[in-house]
Amino acid sequence: MRGGTRSFAADRKERTAELDRWLTGLFRAACAVPYAATEAMPYAEAVPNVAVRNMAEAVPTAATAEAEAVPYAVAGGGRRAAVPGHGRGGVALMAVGSLGRGEPAPGSDLDLVLLHDGQDGIARLADALWYPVWDSGVGLDHSVRTVHEAVNVAQEDLKAVLGLIQARHIAGDPNLTKAVREAVLADWRADSRRRLAELREAADHRAAAAGGELAFLLEPDLKDARGGLRDVQAMQAVAAAWVASAPGPRVREAHELLLDVRHCLHVVTSRVTSRGADRLVLQEQDAVAEALGLLDAEALMRRLAEAGRTVGHALEATWRTVDRVLHGPVPRGRRPLADGVVEHGGEVVLARGVDPRKDPTLVLRAAAAAAEAGLPLAHATTVLLAGEAPPLPVPWPERARDALVALLGAGRAAVPVWEELDQAGLLVRIIPDWERVRHRPQRNPIHRFTVDRHLVETAVGAASFTREVGRPDLLLIAALLHDIGKGWPGDHSAVGEVVVRDIGTRMGLPPADVETLAAVVRLHLLLPETATRRDLDDPVTVSRVAEAVGTREVLDLLAALAVADGNATGPAAWNSWKASLVADLVRRVRAVLAGAPPKPAPSLPPEAAALARHGGCAVRVRGGAVTVVAQDRQGLLWRAAGVLAAHRLLVRAATAASAGDTAVIEFAVAPEYGSPPDPATLEADLRLALAGRLDIERRLAAKARYARPSRVPVAPPKVTLVDDASATATVVEVRAHDRPGLLWRIGRAFGESALDVRAARVETLGAEAVDVFYVVDRTGRPITNEAQRSQIRDQVLTALR
Repeated sequence: MRGGTRSFAADRKERTAELDRWLTGLFRAACAVPYAATEAMPYAEAVPNVAVRNMAEAVPTAATAEAEAVPYAVAGGGRRAAVPGHGRGGVALMAVGSLGRGEPAPGSDLDLVLLHDGQDGIARLADALWYPVWDSGVGLDHSVRTVHEAVNVAQEDLKAVLGLIQARHIAGDPNLTKAVREAVLADWRADSRRRLAELREAADHRAAAAGGELAFLLEPDLKDARGGLRDVQAMQAVAAAWVASAPGPRVREAHELLLDVRHCLHVVTSRVTSRGADRLVLQEQDAVAEALGLLDAEALMRRLAEAGRTVGHALEATWRTVDRVLHGPVPRGRRPLADGVVEHGGEVVLARGVDPRKDPTLVLRAAAAAAEAGLPLAHATTVLLAGEAPPLPVPWPERARDALVALLGAGRAAVPVWEELDQAGLLVRIIPDWERVRHRPQRNPIHRFTVDRHLVETAVGAASFTREVGRPDLLLIAALLHDIGKGWPGDHSAVGEVVVRDIGTRMGLPPADVETLAAVVRLHLLLPETATRRDLDDPVTVSRVAEAVGTREVLDLLAALAVADGNATGPAAWNSWKASLVADLVRRVRAVLAGAPPKPAPSLPPEAAALARHGGCAVRVRGGAVTVVAQDRQGLLWRAAGVLAAHRLLVRAATAASAGDTAVIEFAVAPEYGSPPDPATLEADLRLALAGRLDIERRLAAKARYARPSRVPVAPPKVTLVDDASATATVVEVRAHDRPGLLWRIGRAFGESALDVRAARVETLGAEAVDVFYVVDRTGRPITNEAQRSQIRDQVLTALR
């Protein structure tokens, strides 16, 4: 998990000691004299990232501090007995939070509690203690309480009790700190049923607010996301309640990595802010990786994903233990689930007398049984299997393939079982190639998951289509392996085909099935890319797809995989618009494979036909859908797109098509910021623009003066003229960073080149636009002259700069 990363554990230990010494000096000085008399002391000096600039001068040595400590209350109070070696009795300074745990980061705030026994003058002592901390520039969260008050607060405030459970004595009377800790821990253990339920609910809400699982977030919150530092603290709190064991060595290793990443993030972000950040944003990831001694941001995010999943997996196991301990005994009988596998105590374990050393298929059988029963695979069982189960023979026995298919076919219930196998190191023994994609980040806003988890999620989605295809087994295996090529350089579809041939052969699939599996992996992007980037009314489009897939069986597998893959990728990659286009393409290809010639779509969709019957220009705005029906003429698309941009609307998707002399453009839009514009005003402006009575360019120029520049560097745009994609038009594919007015700029460039857009497919994937246009010249023909083709490419690129 850590690999060759630098460790900052020694830095945390040293910083803890420095802060302890500094705070001890402040405490003793505050006990001796009122703050007003200490203004000339060096404690008030503001210091970045450390408590004081010159720790040797500002923090008294132990001997000096003890000599300076005066056993009297702050001016105006009564005499108090001194505590040997600690200064004044009846008062103590206690650290909670990161300093209490001994893990402060460079930009961490201080969380301090001043404990007292009810004596007079405590407010003046507190002021004398807190003001130098504030003046130093270090963030401070503080409270002043008696032991009784601290215990009462902990009984009702979850944040307070979690801090006090791990509180640490800094200075003063250690008996006060001891009394608080003992009382708080006793209450925590006595009321564990209620408090742990509260802790679990709070942990779930916190993780949801932070965006979900740290392992899969593009910009993870290191503290609050699921699998982050707060979850380690939650497990430590459960252990303090004597309900579950303390986190084991793998969790401790993951915890150290998270602390190290946070340390480096604080160092990096302190260059622009005095406080450390906890969200690892994209622009900081390379710098943090360098500080940790890693190659690049991808290596960093891969280590983080592994650490986050380790912590998240351990937390789930902890909650299961809490449920068993606090919610009554589970029936202890043994219920058979599969050969050598039983349910026992709500978990799946091996049957008595089973020797895992003699059964190489037992791992997959136990996993399949657990997933099909919707039960967790016992951790002790996976540890036993990892230590004793022999490797699968090559080729696999049929029993092993059947178990893998059964595991994947269990749908959502397969995910925790798969994760258990992964954490135990069993997956890479079953499929060695899995190591290449394990925890591999995708680092873009399109994908919700790492590569390996995306593959599992795709298999989960594919499980719902097993009744719709002739070979459900191949569908599930293809779903699990369709992106396996991302573990190697090159086109992942082409590389994946090679890898999956080897895996399929090792699995013992017949040669014909291996070929089908390889074809599905090679072509898994064919349907969604064609549906969104090609004109489905062009006969060449459908014929090419039919030729590529070859058989109805492969088409059905690809259709199911496209839906499962899209849903597993995320909403930026899959929506109802794309789903309808893919379904339309599949229907057309299916007809061609059945022997029918390619058929054009109906002349106009029903809604567009209804609008067109009114004659002239028709516009309809419904939420995020904008439909324009007008007489087909040059510049229609870009004029409409310009109006949308002028109204702060980003085009997320669009289709443009012609039927006779009528053009239909359908946009899916979202406001760039704020609320969407008034539909009536938008419709009116669209009609004015299409009638040539609205100066779009002036509107957009005025808007551009206030546009915010992009903060993140982007790759240069790319314009490609695709050969042989259509017999009747030239296909131009434009890839660029999405920005307001992008479609307007591209369309205007076509207009300046005297080109007419016959059809278009516009798609936005996260922050990237992939737009495809079918263009013809003034005579309605494709552009074949090479010089003119180069001119088109240059014209569009110029418009995008």
